[in-house]
Parts: sequence; C-alpha cells; structure tokens
Amino acid sequence: MSTPPPTRTDRLRAWMLEGLSDMGKGRPGTASHPPGGTEPAISPVPTKAAEGPESAQGTRGQTAGTGHQGQAWWRVMCLSGVDYFSTLGYQPGIAALAAGLLSPIATIVLVAVTLLGALPVYRRVAEESPHGEGSIAMLERLLSFWKGKLFVLTLLGFAATDFLITITLSAADASTHLVENPHLSAVLHDKQMVITLALIALLGAVFLKGFLEAIGVAVALVGVYLALNLVVVTTGLWHVVTEEHVVTDWTTALTAQHSNVFAMVGVALIVFPKLALGLSGFETGVAVMPHVHGDPDDTEAHPAGRIRGAKKLLTTAALIMSVFLICTSFVTTVLIPHQEFESGGQANGRALAYLAHEYLGNTFGTVYDASTIAILWFAGASAMAGLLNLMPRYLPRYGMAPHWARAVRPMVLVFILVAFLVTWIFDANVDAQGGAYATGVLVLISSAAIAVTIAARKAGQRRWAVRFGVISAVFLYTTVVNVIERPDGVKIGACFIAGIILISLASRLARAFELRVTDMDFDETANRFIQDASHGTVRFIANEPGLRDAAEYREKLEQIRADNDIPAHEDLVLVEVTVTDPSEFETSLTVRGEVLHDHYRVLAVESSSIPNALAALLLHVRDVTGTRPHIYFEWTEGSPFANFLRFFLFGHGEVAPVTREVLREAEPDRSRRPRVHVG
Repeated sequence: MSTPPPTRTDRLRAWMLEGLSDMGKGRPGTASHPPGGTEPAISPVPTKAAEGPESAQGTRGQTAGTGHQGQAWWRVMCLSGVDYFSTLGYQPGIAALAAGLLSPIATIVLVAVTLLGALPVYRRVAEESPHGEGSIAMLERLLSFWKGKLFVLTLLGFAATDFLITITLSAADASTHLVENPHLSAVLHDKQMVITLALIALLGAVFLKGFLEAIGVAVALVGVYLALNLVVVTTGLWHVVTEEHVVTDWTTALTAQHSNVFAMVGVALIVFPKLALGLSGFETGVAVMPHVHGDPDDTEAHPAGRIRGAKKLLTTAALIMSVFLICTSFVTTVLIPHQEFESGGQANGRALAYLAHEYLGNTFGTVYDASTIAILWFAGASAMAGLLNLMPRYLPRYGMAPHWARAVRPMVLVFILVAFLVTWIFDANVDAQGGAYATGVLVLISSAAIAVTIAARKAGQRRWAVRFGVISAVFLYTTVVNVIERPDGVKIGACFIAGIILISLASRLARAFELRVTDMDFDETANRFIQDASHGTVRFIANEPGLRDAAEYREKLEQIRADNDIPAHEDLVLVEVTVTDPSEFETSLTVRGEVLHDHYRVLAVESSSIPNALAALLLHVRDVTGTRPHIYFEWTEGSPFANFLRFFLFGHGEVAPVTREVLREAEPDRSRRPRVHVG
C-alpha cells in the first residue's frame, strides 16, 4: 500500500518544525515524527557504555578543536555592539529628558558606574561562565530543586523583558528616524505605528527564512555607524568651541538651577537610574562569547583564550561607549533647545540625527538616518538571537515548554506576536518603553553582580567579594529607584514572569508522562545482571529502599511471589531508584549493579523521577535483549491525587500507574510494550 503524498498542511508543519530534536521523548538524535505519519519504533536510549573508542575520540576531537574556531574578538564585539552602540540613537535624548541641563554630569556618573561597576562584574562573569550562558547559569548552579527553577524562571522573565523591549524600542526609534527625516516627514508623519510593526514583521520574516549570525554585516554596520557618529560629535564640538556663548549660556543656566557643584553631583546621582539604558550591552557581550576565537590549546572546560578575548571585547566596547556617551550628552545638551527633546520635538528620540541635519545638511543627515535605522533594526536581530538562544536553553530542559519550543520558527512567531502586542500597548513610543527596558537591564546586571559576589566569596577572595558586594548594592539601589519612579517596567516584567511561570507549569503538567531520559550509564555489574536475566523471562521488582538489610529484601521477594503467583525458580532482580533533583525534567540515568548480603541482586538507579527511570530501564532492557521485560509493583497507599502531586513535584508517588502511562506514551505498539504488574 503506497503512502499518500504529503498535503500542504503537512509540508507547512514540517517546515515550521525543521530542526526539531526529539529529546523530550527520550530519544535524542532521532528525527522528529514525519507529519501525518506514524511514530517510529522506539530506539534504545543511548548508553555511555555503548560508546566505542571512535565515538569518544570524535567527541574529544571536537572539544579540542574549539580553540581553532570563531572570530577575532573585535569582530565579535561588533556583533554585541549592534545592541550596545545603537543606544546612541536614543540615549542622549533620554538623558536630556531625565536630567535636563545636568545631562553631561549625570552621564559621567553613568560612565563611572559602567567602568567601575558593570565592566568588572561582567569580566568576572566571562571567567565563570565562558560558554555564553551568562549570569543566569551561574545562579542556576548556586540554587537547586524547585527554588532554583522558579528563580531562573523569574530571571528569564526579566531577560525576556530586556530582549523583547530591545526589539520594540529599537524598531520604534528606527521608525522615529524615518518619520522625522525632512525628506519623508510630510508623507510619513502619522505612520510611525505602522512602520514600527512593519520593521518587527520584517525581522520575523528574516528569522523564519533562516538567520545566520552575520558577523561581517555587524562589523560593517558598527564601523559605518561609529564613523558617522564621530563626524557628528566632532562637528558638534567644533560648533561648541566656535560659538562660545552656548557654553556660557549652559553654565549660567546650570548655576542658576543648582547653587554649587555638590548639589549638581547630588542631583546627578539621584537621576542616574533614569539613564540606565546606557548599560544595556553587557549581557549581550557575554552571550556572544562562544563566537570568540580562542587559543589552539583551549578546551571546553578551560577556554583561556576565549575568556581573554571576551574580556578585551567587554573592555573595549565599554571604553568606546563611555567616550561617545560623554561627548554626545554634552554636545546635544548645549546645542539643542530643551523643548526639542520633548514629545513632538524634532530631537525627541533622535538627538544626534537632529544635529546631523542641522549642522551637516539633509544629505548627510539622511545618510546618518539610514545608518541609524539599519543598526537599530539589526539590534532587534541581535535581541531575537538572544531570545532564541536563551529560552530553549532552559524551558524545554525543565519540561516547561511545549515540544515544538525547540524549533526556531514557532518561537519566532511567538516572540513577534508578543512584540506586536508590546508595540501596540506603548504606542510605538521610545520614551514610554524606556522604563521597561531599563528594568530588564538593571535586574540582569544586579543578578550578575550578586552571582559574582557569591562566586568570589566561595573562592575565598575576600577583597573581590566586598567590592562586588558594594557594586551589587549600587545596582540594587538603582533598580529599586527605577522601579519606584517608572513602575511600568516592573509591571510588564511581572507580566512576562507570570506568563512564563503559568505556561511553564501547564506545559510541564501536560508533558508529565513523557519519557525524558537523555542517556543511560550502566556499569559492568548491571550489564551482567541484564544479560543473565535475558536467558529466561526478565522480571524486575520495584523496591523503595529502606534499611536495605537482608530481611527487607527477603520479605519483598516473598510478597511479590505470593501476590503474582511467581514460581520459586523464576529469576528476579530488584530495582531501586534514588531521586536526585526532582525539579529536573530531562535527566541522565545512572545504573549500578550490586549484590547485597551475598544473595540479592539490585540495580541501583539515580534519576529525577522514579516512574521515568523505571520506564527507560525497561525499554532499554527490551531493546538490548530482544525480550519484553516484566516489572512488579505494590499499590501505593493514600489519595491518588495527592500521590500524583508527589510525582509531579518530587518525582515519586503513584509509581505503578505512572510508569505504565509513560510506557504507553513511549511505545504505542502493545505487543512490544514492557509489561507492568501491580499487586
């Protein structure tokens, strides 16, 4: 009987799920199910014992070879720079609105916090987490069980706020530069929302087609953009020097508002949290670390060359940005009338573009606008890449995302739809989104500062621990002040957090019966037990370990034989599962064989879930022996609902029916399914 040709729906589904792995079914490395087809037969879960010398050698070769891959650190800096440097498009205007005439002084405070606070923190993050996971992975290692998972989900909510607002804010500012261009303003003056949505949709279309991180494009964009900004800043400084009255006017107005230098610095410190967007590039800088070329002798465990290159990346980017921040805040403050920064003003969200048109002509200004629009749009691409790198790294591994969340295209559609919603809520307004963006940035930087403080303390580095502790306090203060003054940021962050947690828990509940063992490690004794048992009917007894004395095992065997009418000559092997971290979803199974009291054969298993471990063991035994194994349980006392909650949260509870359900989902063919007996 011929197979019917795939329909258009089947082809669309296959395209959407292209590249989807099957880890959630416990069969890594297999292709996803063909649309409209039947599930393939269960393949054995890979075991470390089965890996031959060639496999191990191949793995080592790939690890050792990582030192020869990647790009020069300065090129990778441009990849993170499309996010970091693009903030020059709107940061001077935000600083002018927040600090007024004190904008240059407040920016100097921002630069001091950047160089003395954020930079040392993220240089340490690069050491502690050199594979691009960032501070979230550091904190995940410090916390275990459900409290760790919930904490990571909370940070992921703020990270989603950071990256998604990067997409929407950058698109909104790009559309502002387009709408306010003198050549186009008459035609596009009321089209900012439509243009912003179109830019976001275009970004999604690029990722749906297939986005490769084009470092070469980033180098070109950053090089051109910084060169144009250098021209604008140099021209602005020239006008400041030649038009002496602008500085005099500024200082006169400044001293009229603030009586002395100390008052100015004090006010600058107070308004500093509103300028926090100038810190936005550090998390991205760490995320792109895997692209940095390392030394020939780098390994995955100790990539010293990559870490050194990443530190150069972070330091150089911070120095370049600091110089531009100080210069741009100064020239825009003294050369642009304050009312132009307000909503509806020609410098609102585009202060440097205003200067480019004003002092260098509309032709140069249009070139500057085009460069700004391009880098802001590409900053959205960088943020989308960060989202696609971050969310699938955690949520599917926790069992807290649908299986399709491992595929790029469905996630792109989800993120683009959320970006549309955020753009509509904030009416494509750059100033309105600043609070939400700053909140996401500050929470991530604060978490990084706390993570490196804990790491330094654990390493016995007292001075660094104190220094990082002070930096943590500064960022926590900044975060709290920003939240109090601009609560919209924490509100949208809370919405992301609530959405992620609720959807994650619902997804984990829906996937509770998946077989999610990624690999299995059997020792020699365990393999011998299985081979010996395969000469007859393979029978296992599930036993909850207690005192593990001879009486416990003798009574267990006698009870199971009596309840199930098993003859005395039948071979029985006990299986005991120890739950490690029940909050883990995907798990690696460790199986050890033991002979206790010179008589009882026991397979001791470590896993995050008892039913999943038993189901994976049975399927493995079936595949390596060619026979259907049997397993025997006792009924669990207590409420079935309470027992299910115990399984869901703690990995044990109503073991027998859950094991059977996991087997039923993993193996649809009843004639090949291991048999479960309960007495």
